[in-house]
Amino acid sequence: MSASALAAAWRHAPTRRRVRALAAPMVLSNFCTPLVTLVDSAVIGHLPHAHQLGAVAVGGSLFTLLAWAFGFLRMGTTGFAAQACGRADGAALRQVLLQSLLLAAVFALLLGLLALPFGELALGLMQPSAALDALSREYFHIRLLGLPAVLASYALIGWLLGAQNARAPLAMLLLTSLGNVALDLWFVLGLDWGVAGAARASVLAEWSGALLGLALARRALRRHPGRLPWDALRRWASWRPLLAVNRDIFLRSLLLQLVFFLITVQGARLGDATVAANALLLNGLLLTAHALDGLAHAVEALCGHAIGRRDRAALQRALAVAGLWSLLASLGFSLFFLSGGALFVRLQTDIPAVRELAEAYLPYLAALPPVAVWSYLLDGLFIGATRAREMRDAMLLAVALALPLAWLLQGFGNHGLWLAFLAFMALRALAMGLFARRLLDEI
Repeated sequence: MSASALAAAWRHAPTRRRVRALAAPMVLSNFCTPLVTLVDSAVIGHLPHAHQLGAVAVGGSLFTLLAWAFGFLRMGTTGFAAQACGRADGAALRQVLLQSLLLAAVFALLLGLLALPFGELALGLMQPSAALDALSREYFHIRLLGLPAVLASYALIGWLLGAQNARAPLAMLLLTSLGNVALDLWFVLGLDWGVAGAARASVLAEWSGALLGLALARRALRRHPGRLPWDALRRWASWRPLLAVNRDIFLRSLLLQLVFFLITVQGARLGDATVAANALLLNGLLLTAHALDGLAHAVEALCGHAIGRRDRAALQRALAVAGLWSLLASLGFSLFFLSGGALFVRLQTDIPAVRELAEAYLPYLAALPPVAVWSYLLDGLFIGATRAREMRDAMLLAVALALPLAWLLQGFGNHGLWLAFLAFMALRALAMGLFARRLLDEI
């Protein structure tokens, strides 16, 4: 898009209003999402031992690898719901919602069967200390009780966003996050339940958010008249498009979570203090990514809606406006981590060794937002277009190129680990940009 076209898109007031109306609640919502793990880390980080914070980092990483690999339940749902909303097709909206919730229930059951052997294998690869191993297992096993609620919430948030309702996900995530804060403080500091208390707080908060989401989805359906097409649900053809998109997003998400998991594995091998310090920095990255994803979510809804209406101009305007806001926001996060990163670390832990290590690696965290923001934004385009294959292929390419680099940088310790991660994010953004250019030419 030329500079004059960008300027014209930015001056289009209706597009700016729609981006703000969708992005603002989703930015707030997404700030809440990583707070479940961030609050667990912050509360446990003020207990006296590094292995307690390390247990939340390791156990939380195992749970996140399982749950977030199924983030396709949100992303796959949003595009189909947004396109149905663009067509004013209430029956299709109902079909997508029910299909996504049924998939969430099935996958929660399957993951429940696989989780325990997965945890044993993963902890064996990490080779943690005995104290870290025991507490990590306890935290992970308790968090599994919240897995059905987490997957159902993914489906509900994706559907609500696709239906152009950004306030309902905000309400769900606020309840989850604020409930987790209150329960964490009560269980860990009040009742002295330690790491187990943090896990129980997360589970109760996650179930509260999912139940609220069900109530809000039922209310949202009243604004979209239509009947559920029961006959279509019995036909394989009606499931194939959703399953194909979800399959590709699942593979993409699995690879992404594998990257984060490998960071935790390598950090654990470098010592309890290192894995804890990296966890604090990754909390900063997750906070940034979820906030910037708020703009990407606006792109998902607006691009899907534009594609449903076959409005190419609206699609380009949404990308341009959200892209400019994303760039400015990413630079703001970089400045924050450069100037206030030490405070961010200190808010999460009182352990001197962990603080010192985390603060030494803050420049890497500050460099990440302007590099990674483009992959977040382009995710929104591909999700809205229900073109998950390109997301999968870009991730495969980035991982295939970054892994050999990470192996070569092993001798540089934790610095090498963060350099490899920066390279991975840059490669991912570049590959997605190439695929996005081709996609825009086709629409």
